[in-house]
Order: sequence, then C-alpha cells, then structure tokens
Amino acid sequence: MTATDEPVLFHTTGRAAHITLNRPKALNALSHEMVRRIDDALGNWERDPAVETVVITGAGERGLCAGGDIRSIHDDARDGDGSASAAFWRDEYRLNARIARYPKPYVAVMDGIVMGGGVGVSAHGSVRIVTERSRIAMPETGIGFVPDVGGTYLLGLAPGELGTHLALTGARIGAGDALLCGLADHFVPSAALRGFIDDLAEMPVRDALGRHVQPPPEDELGSRRAWIDSCYAAGTVEEIVDRLLADGGRDAKEAAETLLAKSPTALKVTLAALSRARRLGPLERVLDQEYRVSRAALRHPDLVEGIRAQVIDKDRDPRWSPATLVEVTEADVERFFAPLGERELGLAGPDATTEVAW
Repeated sequence: MTATDEPVLFHTTGRAAHITLNRPKALNALSHEMVRRIDDALGNWERDPAVETVVITGAGERGLCAGGDIRSIHDDARDGDGSASAAFWRDEYRLNARIARYPKPYVAVMDGIVMGGGVGVSAHGSVRIVTERSRIAMPETGIGFVPDVGGTYLLGLAPGELGTHLALTGARIGAGDALLCGLADHFVPSAALRGFIDDLAEMPVRDALGRHVQPPPEDELGSRRAWIDSCYAAGTVEEIVDRLLADGGRDAKEAAETLLAKSPTALKVTLAALSRARRLGPLERVLDQEYRVSRAALRHPDLVEGIRAQVIDKDRDPRWSPATLVEVTEADVERFFAPLGERELGLAGPDATTEVAW
C-alpha cells in the first residue's frame, strides 16, 4: 500500500495540521483503523506547539464522509458476536468526545455529503464550515439504527423540534439549515475552500474566516417551524404521525409517509433517546447512553435487515420486526437503555467541561 492509498492521510503545512479521509470510492466511510489513527494524530498534535490548528477534509468530489462502515457492522451483527462493532463504537465515540473538547481550533470542512459518523468527526468541532454543496443527515432510522456519534446530543440542542424531525426522518439538509440547527458555524463557498485552507497555514483561524466567510443561503426549515414544532412535540411516534397527517400540508404529509417507512423500533428508541439526551447534560453522558443503545441494536433484527435492504441488496424493501409502531412496546424500548455493567463506555466524569479557547 502506497502512502496515497492509506485510508486516512496526515500532513502539516505551516501552522496547520491536516486530516484527509481517503476512501473516496466508499465516500470516505470510517473504519476502525481510521478512527484509531485520527485519535493518535490528535493526541500527538495536542502536545505539539508547532501545530496551532487542525483541519479535517474528505478526499474526492462527493463529500467529507458518508458515515461508518456499515457493511462491516452488518456482517458482525449477522455472523459474529458483535464485539468488533462494539470495539469500533467505543473508540469512535471516544474520538467524538475528544474532538468536542479539543484544546486547539478544529476546523471541519463539511463540503458535500456528511452523514452519520461523518457528522461525528465534524459537527463536534469548534469551527464547522459548510458550503452550497453540503448535504448533512443522520439517516440511521432507515437502517434500523438510532442516531449515534453524539447525534442525539447535537439534534437535541436544535431549535424547537427541528432536531426531532431530522432524527426521525433522516432528512438531508443544506448549509442554511445546518447553520439554523446549530450543526455548523460558517458558510464558505466551495470555490473559496482552497484559499481558506491555504490561509490556515499562515494565519489564525479568525483571520482566515474573515477573508472567506460569506452570507449563507436561506434556510428552508425556518419557514416550516410552525408545523414541525407542533407535530413533533407529541409524546409518542404514533401521535407525531397522526398530527402530521392531520396538518393538511404537503410537507407534513410527506414527513408522515417517510416515518411510516422507517423501522418502528428505531423510531421509538430514537424519540426516547432524544428526550433523555436533552436531560443528560454533557456530551459524554449522552455518548455513554448512545453506546448502550448501539450495542442493544446489534441484537435487534432490524439493523441487519435495514442494512441489507438499503446497502447490501439495495431492494429498498426492509421487512421490519415488529412491522408496526403499535407493536413496539415501552418494554421493548426500555431494553435499549439497559445498563451494561462492566461493559459501559464510561466517558462521563469530572473532566468533561474543558473549554476550547482560540
């Protein structure tokens, strides 16, 4: 394997250190090896006084990162004992927490597609750049899974019920909506990214931002807040669907139809996870919860079936079990949050409030 064939590339230019996710044919999907290498590099750069800024980008033209390597998770859940996926998530979620608390500016270039695990390595950063090409989503309910990598933490902080809408439907949003929902900080046109990244080698982040940040495109979700906030404030997924269908608007009806195609179990667990995340406090406590939920999902048939339908066979016709919302009981949902004992992620602790200053 040559240097340029490595799944993640590292280099420094001037005052900036660079991470390039380098699996363009797989839309830079994260493997366990990539997560470990990124974590090691961040640890080294944290101690290196010559590195003042860290920048993460994705190779190729399609996007930063489409998420984790879900084919591997599918195979582990179907044929293995789940230990490989659990080990991957343990290191991935620890990396997400490290990024959120990183003591130097961490600049995430969220150009193109940014989904799932891609959100985890970008939206926790201190400087998050979107472009007119950005398409950001947490689409987990469509594969029988639940938003993770701190996704329930981030979406729980979005205004009103926008985060609930995005978590349940898996909808893709552009730059304006990413800024509205707190998933990004600045808009830089894609044509200006090269100049912006070059400037980071020579000057402080705030100066480079001052040169290249432009007014963002208008958001789309803001004009839909009335029906989104009203419908998604319901206490159950069934009631959310009923309110969406009763709203009478085309967008609300489409949202209801989208929900009815997702895994009923994943929808109910996601709604519960979001509600709990809003009360848990720091990111680390939410990641601990997500680790419990993710491990439980490995034992549920919808994860294997969802990945099969969407990624392996691509027939787009998953057979969920249970097949309807009414069949998913409170006890079914509660099992996803059961304590893991000695297997807990255990991120939450007294050191969870370091501030980033730059």
